[in-house]
Amino acid sequence: MSTMDVPGDDAGRAGRARAGGEARVAAGSNKITWVTLALMTTSSVASLRASPTMAIYGLACVFLYLLPAVVFLLPTALVSAELASGWSGGVYNWVAQGLSKRMGFLAVWCQFAMTIFYYPSLLAFVASTVSYVINPALASNGAYTAIVIVVLYWTGVWVSSRGTNAVAGLASWGLIIGTLIPGALLVLLGFVFLGQGNASAAPMTASHLFPEWTGVASLVLIVNNFLSYSGMEMNAVHVNKLRDPGKEFPKSMFLAMGMVLLIFILPALAISWVIPASQLSLTAGVMQAFDAFFQYFHIGWLVPIVAVALCAASLGGMLTWLAGPSKGLLLISRQEGYLPPFLQRLNSHGIQQNILVTQGVVTTVIALLYALIPNVSSVYWIFSVITTQVYLITYLLMFLAAIQLRRKQPDHPRGYRAPLLTVICVVGFVASALAMVIGFVPSSQFGSGSVWAYIGIVGGGLLLLGVVIPFSFLKARKPSWRQPEAGAGAFEEEVA
Repeated sequence: MSTMDVPGDDAGRAGRARAGGEARVAAGSNKITWVTLALMTTSSVASLRASPTMAIYGLACVFLYLLPAVVFLLPTALVSAELASGWSGGVYNWVAQGLSKRMGFLAVWCQFAMTIFYYPSLLAFVASTVSYVINPALASNGAYTAIVIVVLYWTGVWVSSRGTNAVAGLASWGLIIGTLIPGALLVLLGFVFLGQGNASAAPMTASHLFPEWTGVASLVLIVNNFLSYSGMEMNAVHVNKLRDPGKEFPKSMFLAMGMVLLIFILPALAISWVIPASQLSLTAGVMQAFDAFFQYFHIGWLVPIVAVALCAASLGGMLTWLAGPSKGLLLISRQEGYLPPFLQRLNSHGIQQNILVTQGVVTTVIALLYALIPNVSSVYWIFSVITTQVYLITYLLMFLAAIQLRRKQPDHPRGYRAPLLTVICVVGFVASALAMVIGFVPSSQFGSGSVWAYIGIVGGGLLLLGVVIPFSFLKARKPSWRQPEAGAGAFEEEVA
């Protein structure tokens, strides 16, 4: 997943070129095919990290992936395509134009703030994966997980603060190294395993196509899929690079959605075939499955190789966009004065180091929860829910802004117009709102523990990150915080 929406993106340049006829030729020379856009979208959305979460449901994971794809993934793609083809500046400008600048800041803030909980959950996955190279028992050790999170995150801050692009190549190969090859291998081993007459750990009969209904708690894990599908708005900025956006963008999105579903569903099924749901770890589930398959086929020496590939892809992706959301927040804040001068300062490499360090302090405190709460899977799930809750605020605002922009600026030039926009926005908004509500219900997979403590942690995280902090910045905002010249300079450098 990537969430960076920075002012002056490619779509913004293409939009200005289309509005001014003098740049039409230049814009036309930078076209991409709809298949290329589909692959770009797939690489930014698909991942194996969420597979164990859905593998718990066995065959029902197919339904649980399809449902949010239809009510959230597709609306997000179509709506963000229309917005990106008509307005530059990413989600901030979309919401600012459609609703207000204050709401625009809230939207871009939530894009940034969700990473505060996203990184601990991502690095917990890395920690559990690395444990299969050292000692698999460490995968459930909270202290070990906390140490790995802190060390890797601060290493990432140090690398990012030096302005290096050394890991960019690693991240660009992330889809192949850490997703496609391991995913294909996992599925292949799963089919061979079943083909040799072994029984699936999860029932694969038609009666299990839908999750067993035990109340709302039985569907809570579906919330994680909203986070898994996030990031579609990033690739929508390329809609103007298509030769015929009206026809090609829908085709691109349906192809991408098909590939994303395959990458999500098949590995999840393969995991469910070999690891019983009661024994599945949400952080180490992928490696549990690989380890079980490799031991069965007597190729255990491949375990550390796959572990390294998964970790390299995850870390490469983290490092290359660690500063991304904060860069977008910085540029907006310099132009409008949303953040105090301390957080707007750049180091000698032109990197917003103070924002990264402040974020790192909070991330370190959050990581310590892994050492304090015995069940690593429970912590991982709570962090994933908070991440999703905060990020969904951005989407709620985006859907509302799209309706308002179609109503207030119906004649504004757009390279792509989403069909039935209002209906699509309502579907996406309601689905996002329901996902937020359901996220407050503890999953049926976590039998013990206080329900109110869970609600308090999730609600507290959402309230603090999604309401208290951003509106505190808005209330404390001073005219002297604006640095429009510095912001403009960074803006020009960003889009050069």
